[in-house]
Amino acid sequence: MIDLKVVNSVLTQLEEERGIPKEKIVEAIELALATAYKKDYGKRGQIIRAKFDMNTGKAEMFQVKIAVDESTVVMDEDDLPAQAGLPAELKEGEVEKELYNPEKHIMIPDARRIKKDVVLGEEMVFPLESKGDYGRIAAQTAKQVIMQKLREAEKVHIISEFGKKEGEIVSGTVQRIERGNIFVDMGRAPGILPYEEQIPGERFGQGERVRAYLYRVEESGKGVFLRLSRSHPKFLEKLFEIETPEIGNGTVVVKSIAREAGSRTKIAVSSKDPHIDPVGSMVGGRGVRVSTVMSELGGEKIDIIEWSEEPKKFIEDALSPAKVLEVKINEQEKQAVVTVSEDQQSLAIGKGGQNVRLAAKLTGWKIDIQSINPAGRATDSSEVGLAAKKEAVAKAEPVE
Repeated sequence: MIDLKVVNSVLTQLEEERGIPKEKIVEAIELALATAYKKDYGKRGQIIRAKFDMNTGKAEMFQVKIAVDESTVVMDEDDLPAQAGLPAELKEGEVEKELYNPEKHIMIPDARRIKKDVVLGEEMVFPLESKGDYGRIAAQTAKQVIMQKLREAEKVHIISEFGKKEGEIVSGTVQRIERGNIFVDMGRAPGILPYEEQIPGERFGQGERVRAYLYRVEESGKGVFLRLSRSHPKFLEKLFEIETPEIGNGTVVVKSIAREAGSRTKIAVSSKDPHIDPVGSMVGGRGVRVSTVMSELGGEKIDIIEWSEEPKKFIEDALSPAKVLEVKINEQEKQAVVTVSEDQQSLAIGKGGQNVRLAAKLTGWKIDIQSINPAGRATDSSEVGLAAKKEAVAKAEPVE
């Protein structure tokens, strides 16, 4: 049997420490008591409910009967309309009948002797004799029901709490590392930083604090899991939002991000106020804002450019730090041919084609780089070679 004397203090503790409303726990206790009572003393078909009084610490048991008549029940099993497992064919306005059970039903004439204005389908509540000891099995059943209800209530509370934080930066402590996946203690729910969502080259030790982007709150049979990422483009955007008030108040807007986590990122920004320089806002005085973000990302290089509605201008800026001579665009195929001087070709393409690949992702255009030698003839640099040429033709990829 549940020790009713300590229930109030337990409810208060659970509400404060785990955020579970007292009403949910009382509901679980009432269901558990009713289940335990029915298991030991109930009869087949009985509907039993319990009422737990928070003020007195006492529990009362009740039997519920439903008011019925000949239109909703049959008195003999042979009169049931469905036989041999076949469903009954109901006419319009008819309801499917069930077999009368005196433990579950009460006929309308009998019900009206107790309550004159009772209506068909109304529940009639009758008090039951209180039993002091429900037995070992019944007590165990009550405990299981309570724990299940508590888990359900806590799951709802966790989903509600962290659902509001989805799409934001959260922090926790590294609990353990398994097969490259980092499990993070977030307090009320476990966080998972999968290997593919980590920044290449980063290492975290057990007990170390870690910040990450919460991209999904996942519910499963084993509980609630928080899916984290440090390689997501939105993680970088949210870091800048923390460091840059102009983003927080909506003056500066992040239009697009192309990121190769741990290596390099290009971010395009614009300003709604002509008097505010969006690039300067992101960089900060003496570069303090961008340096703070880079430090969090382990030294990842960040190119900040001003977004432009003019494709030629946007593509030219996106290829920074290379200097562009000319940009020719094909609107239908959304492809651009960019001409640079011979000494700028390697810079425009970047190591392993990274610069032009990120520029293509950032702008949404396919970009082909060609150079002009001092004689004015278009050529491909021999030192870049065919492999780099293939990297130069970069197909745009959408950024989530």
